[in-house]
Amino acid sequence: MQLVIVESPAKAKTIEKYLGSDYRVLASYGHVRDLPPKDGSVDPDAGFAMEWENYADKAKQLKAIADLAKGADRLILATDPDREGEAISWHVQEVLAKRKALPKDVQRVTFNAITKAAVLTAMANPRELDTDLIDAYRARRALDYLVGFTLSPVLWRKLPGAKSAGRVQSVSLRLIVDREREIEAFRAQEYWSVTAAMEQDGTPFTSRLVQWDGKKIDRLTIGNEGDALAAKAAVEAGRFAVERVETKPATRNPPPPFTTSTLQQEAARKLGFSADHTMRIAQQLYEDGAITYMRTDGVQMDGSAIDAARGAIAKRYDASYVPDKARQYQTKAKNAQEAHEAIRPTDFSRDKVGSGDHARLYDLVWKRALASQMASARMERTTVDFADGTGRNMLRATGQVVLFPGYLALYEEGSDDSADEDAKRLPKLREGDSPAIKSVDAEQHFTQPPPRFSEASLVKRMEELGIGRPSTYASIIKTLKDRAYVRVEKNRFFAEESGRLVTAFLERFFERYVGYDYTAGLEDELDDVSGGRAQWQTVLESFWRDFKPRTAEVMEFKPSEVTEQLDVFLESYLFPDKGDGSDARLCPNCGDGRLALRGGRYGAFIACSNYPECKYTRRFAQVGGESGDSGEPEQLGQDPETGLPVERKSGRFGPYIQLGDGKEAKRASIPKDIGELDLEMALKLLSLPRTIGKHPETGNDIVASIGRYGPYLQHDGKYARLGATMDVFETGMNAAVVKLAEAAAGGGRPQRGSREPLKVLGKHPRTEAEIKLMEGRYGPYVTDGDTNATLPKTIAPDALTLEEAAQLIDDRAAMPSKGKPAKKKAPAKKKAAPAKAAEAAPAKKAAPKKAAAKK
Repeated sequence: MQLVIVESPAKAKTIEKYLGSDYRVLASYGHVRDLPPKDGSVDPDAGFAMEWENYADKAKQLKAIADLAKGADRLILATDPDREGEAISWHVQEVLAKRKALPKDVQRVTFNAITKAAVLTAMANPRELDTDLIDAYRARRALDYLVGFTLSPVLWRKLPGAKSAGRVQSVSLRLIVDREREIEAFRAQEYWSVTAAMEQDGTPFTSRLVQWDGKKIDRLTIGNEGDALAAKAAVEAGRFAVERVETKPATRNPPPPFTTSTLQQEAARKLGFSADHTMRIAQQLYEDGAITYMRTDGVQMDGSAIDAARGAIAKRYDASYVPDKARQYQTKAKNAQEAHEAIRPTDFSRDKVGSGDHARLYDLVWKRALASQMASARMERTTVDFADGTGRNMLRATGQVVLFPGYLALYEEGSDDSADEDAKRLPKLREGDSPAIKSVDAEQHFTQPPPRFSEASLVKRMEELGIGRPSTYASIIKTLKDRAYVRVEKNRFFAEESGRLVTAFLERFFERYVGYDYTAGLEDELDDVSGGRAQWQTVLESFWRDFKPRTAEVMEFKPSEVTEQLDVFLESYLFPDKGDGSDARLCPNCGDGRLALRGGRYGAFIACSNYPECKYTRRFAQVGGESGDSGEPEQLGQDPETGLPVERKSGRFGPYIQLGDGKEAKRASIPKDIGELDLEMALKLLSLPRTIGKHPETGNDIVASIGRYGPYLQHDGKYARLGATMDVFETGMNAAVVKLAEAAAGGGRPQRGSREPLKVLGKHPRTEAEIKLMEGRYGPYVTDGDTNATLPKTIAPDALTLEEAAQLIDDRAAMPSKGKPAKKKAPAKKKAAPAKAAEAAPAKKAAPKKAAAKK
């Protein structure tokens, strides 16, 4: 019997169909072990030796693999053809060796597509495990561990409210924060454009003024309304005739097939998919045998695939769409060992696979791969210049005609930029023609700041800078969202307060390690390891030699010293120049104290130096001196029903709206995803909760409102989340009923008790109940099956110890809840126990003594 190991059960099921009865195919369900989340899992003093720990939830699967391996003649490791796949195979081999279940004959096979031909070819050409790829995996895993477990504790102790830092995660966050700074520093410039609506032989077109009074016009030449109106008048007064017609042929070549990065970018632009969702759907398409392996830097296609694509093109279109020679694309990946074939369909004759998001993503892959082998598009670009009688004023019209669509008949690549204005069609024009001018417009514009990153443009920028690798982009972006360092609005990334503060801390105290060039250089060194050009321990030693002393140095700072240095580092952001010569740090409340950055239990904030006499505060993110609780409120208007004033105020916990005064005043927080706040929006927020109507089945009200954790729907004590604040006001009855039904069916958070623990910590040292670390709706918590205790923000889940967890549970159990007496744990239960339980009590008392003896 020959045992084949793959990652997923779907992949195992597909492959088993292709192999004979002598083969058994089992799935490892991904990685089977990892570095335990505790200090000492990587030992730099022992050559970076690593202590691996089997995943608790893989025990059953590992036993099944080991049991079959003991009777197998050959073990075939057939995990994915990349660094992670090589690592999974290595881990499985190591586990089996420790259990003395490893067959003598162990071989490694890889295939780029799960088709019968690819699988059988791979089985006939086995190889040994690639030690270079395994070393590269170990180096990356050790680096990420050392950064996380060395740097994150510094953050927790020195920067209140900070959650974690990562080697690539922190640099990616800096990209978003830097873009936010560019936008804030941007100063808009006014400029005007003058255009003429013209017509020739019944065909309308538009031209723009490119020369005025003998001077060439650039984008910012006309900078005020007076000049714009004068230029407009000059065009209206002139008679313009065609002075020059220039026609140039143009060719557009098709883009290459998808790599991991370009697939994520295009799926974000065209389908609105997140990088994480794209990779999940692509993984399933790969496991179903529909596409080739989806983690790749390569753009080349196999020769047989190119022939199949050209055949499919000839069948779908005429021969003119098939170029004379097959197109060959060359990968730009630096590391040849990790550059596989591009992402493509396994069968070009299948233009549809699956349904829903699977069908949409497959369609994108199929069209891109097929288009990559099609003929180029041929176009004709035309530029027409019109001059008036004086020759001092000139208009220009540009247009484009597609002579032969080529690959554009099937596919056109998306773009993050606006559409090309030169693509408009022009009428036939000759020198001397004088088209009619129907109207002339002078339009005011302002220069725009650089756009915030979308998922597509962020992935593109990370790839350009060499930060991380395409296979890691999805997890990096997901981590930034999960840590609440960024938020996404209208598919754009906004840096949150916590993200800006963490970035500032790292730039101030760990500048080198969040540098773009340094991070890219380290990635190149890791690529050298996987290419066999560098030794993994040497790379780690070079990093650790400087990193460890720096973290130890920063750990010696007092939190107050860190805050003082950040106050200076962030001065231009927190206290920008007001432009009137006044002191930007002067307290607006007492008029005497100085404002400075302070650290508190819930994060950083701005406070007056005259505290406690002056209690003025404002949030860290309230830049430019927005007023605190005791500052002047902003008047929004009056409520038309009550006549009471509606004011915008700022408190310690952020901006809010207030209707009226005193104890009877009604207040509402201002959600972060609200743009410009006006009286109408303020009254809407104050009117919540909103009753949508009565549920058609129960007859009870469905209510929409905003709670502590965001917008939601409520009906009969059950809840469903809403995506954005505006959904609270716009969700109708049909949509509300559907969302509530989805939440009830498990579309919302998982049902209580249905989730797997993040980690089993061990037995409670006092009650012997098993303590588990769980992920809850509002964050991680620990439970002993009877009492749940939320983890404080100061304790990271990865660093939680058994003793800390037990103490949290004991403290929570002793805490009164809503007027009820505090719970009494084990002793109370023993007193109320029946006779049989009482008889068993002496035997249970031995456990604490045993534990004490161990101590």
